[in-house]
Amino acid sequence: MSRPNPRDANRFVARVLASALVLAVLLLAAPQIGSAQAGPHERNYPQSKSAVERALKQLQPSLSGRLPVLEGFTLPGDHPLDRYRRAFYQCAVRVTTTASGGSLVRVSTKVTAWYADSLASHSGYQVLTSNGRLESDLLDQLTDLLAAGAGAAEKGAGGAEPVVSPSAPVPQLPETGHTFSSSLEHGLSRPQTGDEKIAPKKAADRADASLQAEAASLEEVLKNQAHPKNLVAIKKTGTPVVASPSLNGKVLFLASAHDEFEMLDFNADWVHVRISGLSRGWIWRTSLEMPEGISDVPLNGPSAAPAAADLFQVSREETAPFPGDWEPLRGKAVRIISVQKVQESEKTSGAQAKLEFAKSLLDKNYAELAAKSQELFGVVLIFDSVDGGMIAATLPTVQAWKAGTLSDSALWHQCFFDPPETFNVSNPGGGR
Repeated sequence: MSRPNPRDANRFVARVLASALVLAVLLLAAPQIGSAQAGPHERNYPQSKSAVERALKQLQPSLSGRLPVLEGFTLPGDHPLDRYRRAFYQCAVRVTTTASGGSLVRVSTKVTAWYADSLASHSGYQVLTSNGRLESDLLDQLTDLLAAGAGAAEKGAGGAEPVVSPSAPVPQLPETGHTFSSSLEHGLSRPQTGDEKIAPKKAADRADASLQAEAASLEEVLKNQAHPKNLVAIKKTGTPVVASPSLNGKVLFLASAHDEFEMLDFNADWVHVRISGLSRGWIWRTSLEMPEGISDVPLNGPSAAPAAADLFQVSREETAPFPGDWEPLRGKAVRIISVQKVQESEKTSGAQAKLEFAKSLLDKNYAELAAKSQELFGVVLIFDSVDGGMIAATLPTVQAWKAGTLSDSALWHQCFFDPPETFNVSNPGGGR
């Protein structure tokens, strides 16, 4: 029996090692290959990018809307889904050209809803995570629409009567001069013919303009499509929503920055909003971003009242115990600033003017108050006039306001007014 050749044995071992190395490389590359495959919210199509964008334009009404329920459309979160109201979804679609000349469509969805907590201060709009059903439904609609278009093209090429796609007519876009996507606009703004030849420079210029338009307008277009025209937005977290249009009105809850409410009516100082269902509330106008065309603060006309700084002047300043019966400052040392009218007969120095002047004094004297925070607990403004009154604020409240964590209306709702009716700026009548 012959002995094995050592050289052949070495070759065999080398082949085994090489095979093991190849297998190891493939196993290491497997996760990367898998991650490169299309995710659950993207799909490849053989049609060109322009054809896909034309189909998406017909599906534009499906890109956003109300959800009757959240169950089945979002993933479970920290709160029960039945505690949410007014659910709304908005799909963002991105189309890119693949190496084969087809298209890759990616869909992402943002779902928002109003969370009604047992504590009103914890209520507000929240963003929920889509479970993929909305994205899959949209991609299925796109698949059916493209398939129907391909079938119509085949029948037309065979001499049969062309078939009209059963989808809904292309909807009119919002009158903003924008479209769903600037690249979509570029693909549909003019018919393309096979014989058309465009100079390379012109084509590059048009593509560059298209990209610039998309960057500038897409976010604004989606916002216009998703938001009704009568929504107001909170500027700062902690803004009070009150039961009546008064600085002494009962605080229903504190709204967070960017919370949105439906505007029912407004006047010079207050905005009447719908909270949910039949629930209503009032918000200080300067605390809101008003709808387009309506100023956050009423514009001064030719006959507008003089500025608050021209109506009042400081007559005396002193440090003394709080001259009132308000628990936060009772018996504590405060800075007392006495204010007088420049002209006692001035009739325009009403509640709004007093508040504006008080705000300017708090801003002006804040540095001095902060420097004496160890001995002073608050500030008091006394208007010495027949229709005067007193405004008191604790030093922490003024500090929070100066830091930007309290809006103007939140500042006033944490102040003390005596008598309250002197500083009542409510005006239930509409101001449109």
